[in-house]
Amino acid sequence: MLRLDEVQAGYGRVAVLHGVSLVLEAGEILCLMGRNGAGKTTLLRAIMGLVPVGAGAITLGGARLDRLPAHGMAAAGLGYVPQGRRLFAGLSVAENLEIGLMAGGGDDALRDEVLGLFPRLAARLGQRAETLSGGEQQMLALARALCLRPRVLLLDEPTEGLQPSMIAAIREVVAAKRAQGVAVLLVEQRLDAVLPVADRVAFIETGRMGPVMEAGALRADRSVADRYLGV
Repeated sequence: MLRLDEVQAGYGRVAVLHGVSLVLEAGEILCLMGRNGAGKTTLLRAIMGLVPVGAGAITLGGARLDRLPAHGMAAAGLGYVPQGRRLFAGLSVAENLEIGLMAGGGDDALRDEVLGLFPRLAARLGQRAETLSGGEQQMLALARALCLRPRVLLLDEPTEGLQPSMIAAIREVVAAKRAQGVAVLLVEQRLDAVLPVADRVAFIETGRMGPVMEAGALRADRSVADRYLGV
């Protein structure tokens, strides 16, 4: 479904990704893990057209993504929740969702479907995003991305700083979208946060791909994770 072939990308003359190849299938949660500075966020930004791809190719269903402008990614079927959420802080919950609906051509039925996944947001539609708790803001960022009805969902450390109940609620939503055939690429640094929901785990180090493992194998033997995540 989503495929990266020998992708090189970076910022100006600074190369960050060095020939990264990765495949994400429909209905799969693939977790991308690595230390700080390994290239995880840059990889997501390259997929979204926010970082130029200098070589290689990124395709979705065989169609080239790396030739599209960033504003064309929503129409191509990508939803993105960046680290830090990037909400419109002064707008209400309802207005933030409306922006997602407009970008993806969604309607009230889709809005109601998304709110059904986030009952806490349904009770706060008139509340400004900046007044929500951290967990509620993360829910809103995810809900806004789902208003695009994405085929692929990219999540950059969605559980960072959240209490366990909020983490569990977000996991449930992500698992529900997987069951509907959505492909999920999830960036995380904490192994315990991803193993309950992941199908596979891919490791990245200094912009180069390491092993890609079934989550079950990693649960049984965490030595690979210790190598790529340890200090």
